[in-house]
Amino acid sequence: MEKEIIYLTAEGMKKLKDELDHMRSVERPAISAAIAEARDKGDLSENAEYDAAREAQGLLEMRIAQMEHTLSKARIIDESKIDTSKVQILSRVKLLNHNVNREVEYTIVSEKEANLREGKLAIGTPIAKALLGKKVGDMVEVAVPAGTLKLEILNISI
Repeated sequence: MEKEIIYLTAEGMKKLKDELDHMRSVERPAISAAIAEARDKGDLSENAEYDAAREAQGLLEMRIAQMEHTLSKARIIDESKIDTSKVQILSRVKLLNHNVNREVEYTIVSEKEANLREGKLAIGTPIAKALLGKKVGDMVEVAVPAGTLKLEILNISI
């Protein structure tokens, strides 16, 4: 069996740990209190509040388990060892989109840290996959649902 490794930035690791801590210390006690309150209302067989609280508890415990699994497989990427001569995970890439003649900038990150609003592009996306290993000046064509993008790599940094 292949060991799964999830690469994260230090910022991404901290964000996941903070979220897990919040679920354990705030959300879990709140759901336990809701279950206790619903239980105090009488007959559990016809108590919709109790059923809803138990379902919420199950979903929360599942999310906690998934996050614990992710953190157990996570490794922080040492940004000082990243080669900026070619595109790889954690590279900040400035591109010229020749289709619309506009510059865009993305940081290639793990699936867990992806957030397009922040310019963080998941490494598994078609654009990121096409950029990996490329250098400044390279032209890349990427098939996307809307057609084919023609991108030129203008700059690579961390």
